[in-house]
Amino acid sequence: MLDLPFSSVLVSAIAFIVALGALVAFHEFGHFWVARKLGVKVLRYSIGFGRPIWSRVSPRTGVEYAISAIPLGGYVKMLDEREGPVAESDRPAAFNVQPVWKRICIVAAGPGANFILAIAAYWLVFVIGSTALRPELGPVADGTLADQAGLEQGMVVTSVGGERIQSWDQLRPRLIEVALSGKPVPVEVQTAAGAAQTTTLDLSGVSADPQRLFETLGLTPPAFEVPPVIGEVVADLPAARAGLQSGDQILSMDGQSFETWRQMRDWVRAHPGEAVDVSLRRGGETLDRTIRLEQREDDSGRYGYLGAGPQIPDGFYDALRVQVRYGPLAAVAEAASQTWRMSWLTLRMIGRMITGDVSVKNVSGPIHIAEYAGYSAQAGIVTFLSFMAIVSVSLGVLNLLPVPVLDGGHLLYYLVELVKGSPISESVQAAGQQIGLLLLFMLMSLAFYNDISRLIG
Repeated sequence: MLDLPFSSVLVSAIAFIVALGALVAFHEFGHFWVARKLGVKVLRYSIGFGRPIWSRVSPRTGVEYAISAIPLGGYVKMLDEREGPVAESDRPAAFNVQPVWKRICIVAAGPGANFILAIAAYWLVFVIGSTALRPELGPVADGTLADQAGLEQGMVVTSVGGERIQSWDQLRPRLIEVALSGKPVPVEVQTAAGAAQTTTLDLSGVSADPQRLFETLGLTPPAFEVPPVIGEVVADLPAARAGLQSGDQILSMDGQSFETWRQMRDWVRAHPGEAVDVSLRRGGETLDRTIRLEQREDDSGRYGYLGAGPQIPDGFYDALRVQVRYGPLAAVAEAASQTWRMSWLTLRMIGRMITGDVSVKNVSGPIHIAEYAGYSAQAGIVTFLSFMAIVSVSLGVLNLLPVPVLDGGHLLYYLVELVKGSPISESVQAAGQQIGLLLLFMLMSLAFYNDISRLIG
């Protein structure tokens, strides 16, 4: 129930710019570094497209470094006879005359840099360590797959399909992975009494769409309940305007009493924009206040908003959390493994979107990514690094797709050239570029549509 609209937007914008700038810089540096190492002359290294707003030419190498006006990407411009006349003395350094293996290395280096960045980010996450929610199960709904498998509230998941599980952060993507297989999977749990138990979760025919998967499975984290006592009040929002203070215990709203903060929150959400009579206890005194709840909107529709957060007792979360941390050497293997798994999962999810098994509503555009960038930045450096790693993996995988205008499209051309012994004709490449631009435009339109749909509910 806490929100800081202006500061959240500002943080999201800054975090998005920092994340996007780093991701683009690494991607393009991959092309840049390998091109120079293989003897290709680089003319410009640009972050962003369009008119440069800042540029500098290196007196030693002659490379122009630029920051351009449109920040949604970047490029490395290399000497190329297809883009203009090249002096005979410079021709050996032109990209288009290089052996096909060199061109493949240069093009593949961009996505490769994204994967290296992801490994580095995951390595930092594992070395620094993160505090995560332990994989304890909350209420299991009757008739769900978890219920049919005999899973119960209070059990702690220790492995899925033979893979060790330490937190909900590991459990969620692992369940998506095994759902993609559509087969029964063994799940090991520890019961509330401490006994080890193995059961089978039948995922035959289950959709791997994250928007539906967990509802079908019936697996949720436990509901951690605290009393309806205010811990933090946000300035200039309904609770603050009515004079509520930290430590106030909410007794009732419009005569409705509450035992937990969750009950009060749900009631508030169900009364958007209404003026409600609030009874509260402050110290030994009972006070009455009238509060007009704010009205907001999200994916589920309109909801009421109080502008206050709960008071969390000291040590409340200690038993609910686990610390996930590795030594520097062990973290290398874990980071590489996590990058590979997320890459393969991303590719499989894209495939399921193409076949219609996973909703295209899962495609996010810059607005939604910026929101997550802001959330992760406010949650701390480890969460922000995890966000960077996931987005870097996504960019690496997307750029390797065999779509003209993307790196993967160029790699496809070069692989065909290797097989047939000569380059693909200019007319075929031009037609491919047009198809690629159309597909890219459709993808971006879908991403923006999804973002706007989320915003307007």
